[in-house]
Amino acid sequence: MLQETETITTQTQTAPNFYVGNIPIYGDTLLAPMDGYSDWPFRSLCKMLGSAMSYTEFVPVERIVLAKVKKPIDKLYYEPAERPVTFQIYGDDPDMILEGALRIRDLGPDIIDINMGCPAKGVAQRGAGVGMMMTPLKIARTFKMLTAKLDIPVTGKMRLGWENFRSYKMVARIVEENGGALIALHGRTKEQSYSGLANWDAVAEIKSYVKIPVIGSGDIRKVEDIARMRQYSGCDAVMVGRGAIANPWIFSGLDRDQVPPAEVKRVVQEHLRRNIEFYGLENGHRLFRKHAVQYFVLRSLSREDRKRILQAQPSAEFIQLVESITNALA
Repeated sequence: MLQETETITTQTQTAPNFYVGNIPIYGDTLLAPMDGYSDWPFRSLCKMLGSAMSYTEFVPVERIVLAKVKKPIDKLYYEPAERPVTFQIYGDDPDMILEGALRIRDLGPDIIDINMGCPAKGVAQRGAGVGMMMTPLKIARTFKMLTAKLDIPVTGKMRLGWENFRSYKMVARIVEENGGALIALHGRTKEQSYSGLANWDAVAEIKSYVKIPVIGSGDIRKVEDIARMRQYSGCDAVMVGRGAIANPWIFSGLDRDQVPPAEVKRVVQEHLRRNIEFYGLENGHRLFRKHAVQYFVLRSLSREDRKRILQAQPSAEFIQLVESITNALA
């Protein structure tokens, strides 16, 4: 769809850090799947800056299986430069999850991931996302069927469970015993959502409990946090979620205050360009507003500039505003 920019480069390495099934993974830091944030424009930028894997935003299997109109699912769009690409799906019916996985297999992902961690009420209360962790037998059936029918690795992303049912160790063992190729653990419960401290001890527990690769997630805000989590837990890689929204350069080994203003300008303008080309002019700039505020968080935005970024306005005016702010950075 889009031509790659020549201003964003990443280092390459010859030996993989680990494998997901037979898929080599180069690097130990990757962008976490985040609904509303890890869309193609942002995800592809993070990949170019050094993210080791590309997880799509999660997609409900009902949208895949029951959709009456056959049209592409934007959330599953990717380009070859992003590989390895992981499609993340969720649901509460193992048979429907299998059918959905088989359908999207034709789109060519490297890996399919089952979301067992989303704490949103509308997802969890129906038994999907972290709600699935309340039904370990359903998880076993899901992974057993998917790994038997698919010719690519199947993985799982989960939380600790619920406050009154912390099933993460049981679920990790179930995933491994039923053919799962990797576990990603966000060290918080459903009730914590994104508050409080992430439990890195639990990541270390899982790593010592299973033989498949383990990815740790939670409270990664600076580059030094990546090394600390890996050393503390022994995990194979680290997912960065909210910490990457304002600083995608974390995948290049830079904290936000280390990024030169000219580089901020290049990436911000490239991100906006991709948003517009992917979503169209109006939706592209509307969906970019939340990113713009995060990108400029370390700059002393005037109250008026902050209001103008967030409020609805003609596309041409919004683009001019972003250009004026980024020009002032360099």
